[in-house]
Amino acid sequence: MSDGLDDLGFREAAREWGAERERARRIVGHLAKEAPSPEAAEMTVANVARVPGRDAALELFPPLPPCPPFPVYALGPLQRAAESIARKCQVPPALAAQSALAVAALAAQPHADVQMPFGQARPLSLFFVSVAGSGDRKSTADNEAGWPIVRRESVLRDQHGETMKTCKIEHAAWAAQCRAIEGNRNTGKDEKRDALQMLGPEPQQPLAPFLTTGDLTLEGLAKIWGNAHASLGIFTAEGGTFTGGHGMSEENRLRTAAALSELWDGKPIKRIRALDGATILPGRRLSLHLMVQPDAAAGFLANRVLRDQGLLSRILIAAPDSIAGTRLYRDPYPSDDAAIRAFGARILSILETPPPLAAGTRNELAPRALTMCADALRYWKACHDNIEAQSGKGGDLAVIGDFAAKAAEHAARIAGVLTVFGDVNAKEIGSEAMKGGIRLAEWYLAEASRLASASRTDPHLLRAASLREWLRSRPEDTFQVRDVLRLGPTALRTKAAADDAVRILIDHGWLNELSQRPRTLRLYRGP
Repeated sequence: MSDGLDDLGFREAAREWGAERERARRIVGHLAKEAPSPEAAEMTVANVARVPGRDAALELFPPLPPCPPFPVYALGPLQRAAESIARKCQVPPALAAQSALAVAALAAQPHADVQMPFGQARPLSLFFVSVAGSGDRKSTADNEAGWPIVRRESVLRDQHGETMKTCKIEHAAWAAQCRAIEGNRNTGKDEKRDALQMLGPEPQQPLAPFLTTGDLTLEGLAKIWGNAHASLGIFTAEGGTFTGGHGMSEENRLRTAAALSELWDGKPIKRIRALDGATILPGRRLSLHLMVQPDAAAGFLANRVLRDQGLLSRILIAAPDSIAGTRLYRDPYPSDDAAIRAFGARILSILETPPPLAAGTRNELAPRALTMCADALRYWKACHDNIEAQSGKGGDLAVIGDFAAKAAEHAARIAGVLTVFGDVNAKEIGSEAMKGGIRLAEWYLAEASRLASASRTDPHLLRAASLREWLRSRPEDTFQVRDVLRLGPTALRTKAAADDAVRILIDHGWLNELSQRPRTLRLYRGP
């Protein structure tokens, strides 16, 4: 493990820990005559080595560099709302901006696509992950940005309830008439066919009255979306319900990631099942905003399956530094409340604007294409080439090459969202919106590079972290390795994997070995 510690910059810390542990052992040796047993002596080692103020446990991952300041000015028409949410809720500007952009993307995505210079159209859908700890007020900021969605869903529910009353009556009448036609023994096949044609198709239920959900499965989405609004969002301030839910379980993770990636690309849902038959749902749009705590985010964002599949390259991540400890109470500024209300009113207006639909359908979108003006096109091409030049082997962006490959498209999508927020009927992306989209994409590139620089993708360290969290969830500090093999995280239920994780935690000072047969260890829970 010494090489790994050197790589992580922990060599000196490891040497200090070894010296501290040796000091403890010398003290224990001095007291050994009074120790009732070797186990008790070993427990004394653990206690002496970790007296208050002399904690020497090493973090599994190096600390993150400071988060770069978020360029709020690049949000254009969303700037005032993001700044006001940040001030009112006392959250980092990046968190407020993520919430405002996600809500704007949900509102804009059914109305337009961005026409890329190479001829293909791309949705305005955006996927966000905001990483913040418990108590960092991420849900508070999300509530300020998302109130127009709540208001719109409330209206849809009221309308749905009234429409269902009429729909049930119409369906009952239609079903009775259908049975009468089919059961009439005095008419032939042709007459029954003509009568059924005159009766018409079965009355449709109104569309399900929701625009967002906090969790989903691929099967559930395919089933409900035939009778739901064509533009939906996965929005939750408790992102662990999604990252740790059934859709992201080990057996379903790849399928869910592939479906989300295809929706981000604007492709239709296609599903074939023996009982349900074929389901094809074109013209759908999906945006996503998960607010996740750091520990839950680490496993999700470092998952090799999700990275290799391509989902992570489609996600805009922000993990701003916490400002807890600086948030002394202050009354909200009236100007901030006014700005948030104006933002919500604009979002609500866009949500209430009927989106373009394919002919003869009620929930198949046909978004218009947003072209780029000459200056916007020139800026976008320069952005694309600049990123590409840094993405090759040895380049500054090589370590995040998958995300960098889509960064220019992210810029175009963000520019499209800013454009539609400013004018729901806009036909063209202007230069200012494109400059804003490019600047924001540059920030997300820097943030992805910052997170990658902390070496949080090492599978050995990730397994060790999962073992530590599992041990912390247990009430007792002492455990046996066979407990891990029987009850621990799935990835650690082989002896080789469990031994490797235990070794790493011992090297970092999180475990003390108490006995070899059976192998028993004690967890240090930290300060």
